[in-house]
Amino acid sequence: MDYLLTVTGLNAWYGGAHILFDVSLSVGRGEVVALIGRNGAGKSTTLKSIMGLVDKKQGEIQFLGQRINHLATYKIARLGLGYVPEDRRIFAALNVEENLLTGQQAPRYWEDGQPVAQWTPEKLFELFPNLATMRQRPGTKMSGGEQQMLSVARTLMGNPYLVLLDEPSEGVAPIIVDQLKAMVLQLKAQGVGVLLSEQNLDFVLSVADRAYILEKGEVKYSDSIAALRANATVRQQYLGV
Repeated sequence: MDYLLTVTGLNAWYGGAHILFDVSLSVGRGEVVALIGRNGAGKSTTLKSIMGLVDKKQGEIQFLGQRINHLATYKIARLGLGYVPEDRRIFAALNVEENLLTGQQAPRYWEDGQPVAQWTPEKLFELFPNLATMRQRPGTKMSGGEQQMLSVARTLMGNPYLVLLDEPSEGVAPIIVDQLKAMVLQLKAQGVGVLLSEQNLDFVLSVADRAYILEKGEVKYSDSIAALRANATVRQQYLGV
């Protein structure tokens, strides 16, 4: 497997509170990896730590073979690591098209010279038809689901090699969840890696290749999605389903 992202022995703290304990994971090219667990398990902290948004951390984080532990968040983004935060963080005073342009970066290429999936506003409007009908709508007048689509689309404007998705299906309508599933599968087909933090097990089972289960900041289980689907004991123990 050609890994885009490897995390080894990651520990993280908020102040004096130790949140992550020796978390290790990997994501390959064209692979969707799910990070699942109950509320407070450490999923969002893991993504924030990878993205340089947690100041106090230890361990090894490598992206495209480069150590990124101590890089500023904007430098990590410029390397081609995209991040869709749980709270969306769209620019409320800007309209849809303006929000998209804030995430725009130059085209990228794999080591073999093949282009990474390259996104334009028009391609994203095809992927998310709802956004195409509200190009001039400001962020303050969008629903939570519409904001989620915009947050994802803005990240894709950076033409990332890998995307960190934090709880994309939370609080959005089923029709938008279906569009988000289609988007993840399209990224996978184009060779982009996805690390997905998610509590919606149905979403995970429909798009992911592998899964890590976090509990109280520790990886308690890791295996293929097929193995997780077949293991009712693990699902009940760690996910309550």
